[in-house]
Amino acid sequence: MELDQALQTFIMESRELLEAMEESLLGLETFPDDRDAINAIFRAAHTIKGSGGMFGLDGIVSFTHVVENVLDRVRNGDVDVTGDLIALLLSCRDYIGLLVELIAVDSHAQPDSETESVGKVLLEQLKSYQKVNKLQPLARTTEKSQSRTSVLPHSSTVQSDNWHISLRFGLDVLRNGMDPMAFIRYLDNMGKIVHIVTLPDAMPLSLEMDAESCYLGFEIDFQGDGVDKEAIESVFEFVQEDCSIRILPPHSHIEEYTQLINDLPEDNIYLGELLVKCGSLTKKELEEALSVQETLRQEFSVEDAPKLGHILVEQGVIQPELVDAALGKQKVAKEHKAQESKLIRVQADKLDQLINLVGEMVIAGAATSLLALRTDDAALHESTSTLSRLVEEIRDSALQLRMVQIGETFSRFNRVVRDVSREIGKDIGLDVRGAETELDKSVVEKIGDPLTHLVRNSMDHGIEKAEIRLQRGKPAKGTVFLNAYHESGSIVVEVGDDGGGLNRSRILAKALEKGLVTANQVLTDKEVFGLIFEAGFSTAEAVTNLSGRGVGMDVVKRNIEALRGTVEIDSKEGVGTTVKIRLPLTLAIIEGFLMKVGSASYVVPLDLVMECIELNESERREMRGSNYINLRGAVLPFIRLRDQFRIRDKASRIENIVVVQYAGQRAGLVVDELVGEFQTVIKPLGKLFGNLKGISGSTILGSGEVALILDVPALVHRAIGMESQIVN
Repeated sequence: MELDQALQTFIMESRELLEAMEESLLGLETFPDDRDAINAIFRAAHTIKGSGGMFGLDGIVSFTHVVENVLDRVRNGDVDVTGDLIALLLSCRDYIGLLVELIAVDSHAQPDSETESVGKVLLEQLKSYQKVNKLQPLARTTEKSQSRTSVLPHSSTVQSDNWHISLRFGLDVLRNGMDPMAFIRYLDNMGKIVHIVTLPDAMPLSLEMDAESCYLGFEIDFQGDGVDKEAIESVFEFVQEDCSIRILPPHSHIEEYTQLINDLPEDNIYLGELLVKCGSLTKKELEEALSVQETLRQEFSVEDAPKLGHILVEQGVIQPELVDAALGKQKVAKEHKAQESKLIRVQADKLDQLINLVGEMVIAGAATSLLALRTDDAALHESTSTLSRLVEEIRDSALQLRMVQIGETFSRFNRVVRDVSREIGKDIGLDVRGAETELDKSVVEKIGDPLTHLVRNSMDHGIEKAEIRLQRGKPAKGTVFLNAYHESGSIVVEVGDDGGGLNRSRILAKALEKGLVTANQVLTDKEVFGLIFEAGFSTAEAVTNLSGRGVGMDVVKRNIEALRGTVEIDSKEGVGTTVKIRLPLTLAIIEGFLMKVGSASYVVPLDLVMECIELNESERREMRGSNYINLRGAVLPFIRLRDQFRIRDKASRIENIVVVQYAGQRAGLVVDELVGEFQTVIKPLGKLFGNLKGISGSTILGSGEVALILDVPALVHRAIGMESQIVN
């Protein structure tokens, strides 16, 4: 079970990393020299590869390793960022995502032949970016050149495949009974000394020479299979106090050490320990460097003292490339720790269970409050009042846990716009606004597909070709925009474009042809545009891979309405089109307003209630036979809930109008009794009541009775429609 949970964590993290990778890749198209984006892409690939290796996911590891190598060359400046490379890396990102999703379905799943063929094609394309730069050949042409080591001036990088050992014996080595040549012979037994140079630079004048002192130094090229730096250092273990030794690994080892550094777990943020763990630095070298650093700190301030990495490079014990790699790893580790301290992962089903329990607590709290009201116990009243306040705070906090910014969903459309614009041959950009707007996670998960269809539809049908746009005085590049904002307790999501707009006459003609409207029927622009949501409706002259088959817009509307939302279109020919989606902020618990008609109870979202009006006898007489009243000089259409739901109870002597507003339109609901605010736990209706008009859900009152939650958008639309019929 623990392994399954760990694998699920890997899958979730991989999905997040792949999304971040895609976002950074798309950003590189605009800013190809963005080093932070390049490093972020590399880290994402590297983390997926390393984590995949922990679970033995060889397919993910082997493919991602090749991608990582190419990204490393990009990071080092050996490969330029081009549009073709970005397109290839996006395809690789998709392929890695496909492999991850296979594992999500079945941890032992293997890709089929078609998937494998896609991977092979991508690997073949990646090969062209792995070629070694001809200006920096690694191959050696002669045995002599292979046996020599070249240490570049002012650099500690070894340009050969041999270890380079810089050895300086101390003056007292001979006096202490040690033979310098014995250590060199022992080293030769471990491998092969391919070249050695004796350095007499410390030799004094003959008159000053001491026969018992050692003045020689050696520069040694050494070959040793399977030998690491610590093993070489151990050869000189008995003379460590009497000599100075610097060991540089072969040039080919630098990439290996860099890889080892990157593969280290992110629980270590100390530079020296990172270098020791990967084997590029020994403990003795680290202790010496730390000692030097401590001495320098006494001479300088803490801020001005040289950094450890600088000291190590100056001492010649490590290459600058490895220090840079370790510093990069250190930065990632710090960011990871900082992120861990801010966030904690919670499974979605546990969060849903918490919301359900809070909902039950709200219902139980309402029942307790109702019982308290029937007593004269002041202490009990005070206690239940405190309990109700705490339940309300817990409810708000629990719901806030499920609130996420819609920007994460919006950001995915950068890739959609990029790919579709290339597919249809149009230059189109994406403009995102309101990314910080929050809504319930359960809503976010369900609007992704409708938004995708609307965006693709805008690009295919809405945005004109470049030559037409230029003729109309528009920029050649079209724009699709996504926007989100809060309004009257709802969230509004807009999908729009600056394209050609909808052709009203063509839509109307098509609707007449299909029998959706009659020739003498008078429709507003909004009603005409709404016809495109009818099943099978399309005005496209040609069918494309994206649209034109009349399938999709009706599904979009159905999916939005399933979320208790509405969708409408605003368009101006030649200017553009905007599709406006209104959704509830949450699908779980809301602040409601409770009212009664006879013995039946109804609830509307409190955010939609504008005011309540008690009708006197004269006003009630004026309303008979009418569907609207004069409210302070404005026409207010209304619906009698008694008539709407065919309630047979005896009519009340007192009537009230609850004025509600939705999408800028107002209507009145005529009820018998106003009860007041009520914390409403939304319970979905069963399939039997799925098509019930004017009802969107139910809730349980403190008394145990069931109250119906009204579908305010549908009722407002019906009231306005009834009023329009009377006027016409």
